[in-house]
Amino acid sequence: MIKEKRIKKIQEYVLEHQSASLDELVKVFDVSKNTIRRDVQELVDRGELKKVYGGVSSIHKKLESFQERSVRNQEQKELIAKKAASYVEDGDFIFIDSGTTTIEMFEYLKEKHLTIFTNNIDLIVSAIPHEKLNVISIGGMLERKTSSFVNPQNMDLLKDYNIRKAFMASTGISLSNGVTNASPLESELKKTIVSRSSEVYLLVDHDKFDKYGLMTYCSLDDIDYLVTDKVPNDTYQEYAKNHDIQLVIAD
Repeated sequence: MIKEKRIKKIQEYVLEHQSASLDELVKVFDVSKNTIRRDVQELVDRGELKKVYGGVSSIHKKLESFQERSVRNQEQKELIAKKAASYVEDGDFIFIDSGTTTIEMFEYLKEKHLTIFTNNIDLIVSAIPHEKLNVISIGGMLERKTSSFVNPQNMDLLKDYNIRKAFMASTGISLSNGVTNASPLESELKKTIVSRSSEVYLLVDHDKFDKYGLMTYCSLDDIDYLVTDKVPNDTYQEYAKNHDIQLVIAD
């Protein structure tokens, strides 16, 4: 295994398990302890991992439940959702991702005439009394931590839909790793939605910048509108300008 590929696999392994000893990594990757030490040190120097006694640990938290995440930065999430919902017009065919910010959009959409494609279980249930909302779900396996359907059996079905606007959630974003997600089961669906949508809106609060999860589901330059609650730093502003991404600040 070439060095860069091995280092990436080590990073993914530690992120999944939250921590690992050097002896464990030697056994898993079948290389010498000196090689593991060098690889780990490189990841530590990059700021991807941190050293602990006898090994290393992830600087990222495990995927929390939907309920745990929903109470954090609640006011900011509502502002972001309201701003994002203002881009939705009667007659739109939209996708609403499973996320604690995207679900807040429902309150501002429930009286519109819309077709909503979603894997978000809470949104599906909320939409039942609202006859103006036509809801389509691809189904799949229940992922309780994200309150969503994931890993649909028939991904080809998605290729038949032409989605006008997709409103996406993310565990974290960065210039180097793009738009990321903590649940591998959701990532393939997210990738497909981004590729099938005319306009992609990413809804993230300021805490999500310069952070990332296990899986990258699209590049940051695949986004058309970045909706957040605070103006990001100059690096992100410059990137947005150079890649025709519209920064939308909810206040």
